[in-house]
Amino acid sequence: MRDHDAQPLGGIARRLANILHAKGIDPVDVPTDQLEPVPALQAADGRIPARYREALADHPAVTAWVRDVAQAGRPGPGGVPGIAQGRSLLIAGTTGTGKTHQAYGAIRSLLAEGVRLRWKAVTAADLYAELRPRPGHDGEREFMELARCPLLFIDDLGAAKTSEWTEEITMRLINRRYNEMLPTLLTTNLGMADLRAHIGDRVASRLTEMTDKVILDGPDRRRALAAERLHAAATR
Repeated sequence: MRDHDAQPLGGIARRLANILHAKGIDPVDVPTDQLEPVPALQAADGRIPARYREALADHPAVTAWVRDVAQAGRPGPGGVPGIAQGRSLLIAGTTGTGKTHQAYGAIRSLLAEGVRLRWKAVTAADLYAELRPRPGHDGEREFMELARCPLLFIDDLGAAKTSEWTEEITMRLINRRYNEMLPTLLTTNLGMADLRAHIGDRVASRLTEMTDKVILDGPDRRRALAAERLHAAATR
């Protein structure tokens, strides 16, 4: 490797200023304290739906859960913490109150904290579709990958059509994660009584013990944003 000749500091500063000036950038306005992007967070952007790639977990109970999971992580290669056993989180609320936004924000926050994290996100409806028996598909192998995943996010629990088969799959999956104490993120539009009726007493009982609960209320954010767009268009 060849050492480059040292240059006077003033000369370097003048060259840098000339380069920025040629590009139309005011050197005074160049930020000096920008944070370096987190590689794991950048990699996750390809797996997070576009709508939630800037999601921020700002609910106090969600940020507290993120902090607890991050602090409980076991040291891995290079001392980097990884997901360990811990509490799960159930985010409930009516449609449009930001449940999915908070959940993806929680995942992004864990990655930003430097937690070495293997995770998977799936809606309840897609989960059942992926695991449904069909020729040439090893549903049991895929089920075990979900059951053992260090962090699993199940969105819209209770929204899919129920049957004896879906109840059995839900029970097996939640029970395995309950027994192994693996952190699980869940969202639902249903109230707790309706959720219990939908998923059954055995699953509901395990969720009651294994999860911290967050109830989001307020207006439908999607409708509010749509109304704002219409108002802005009308006043142009």
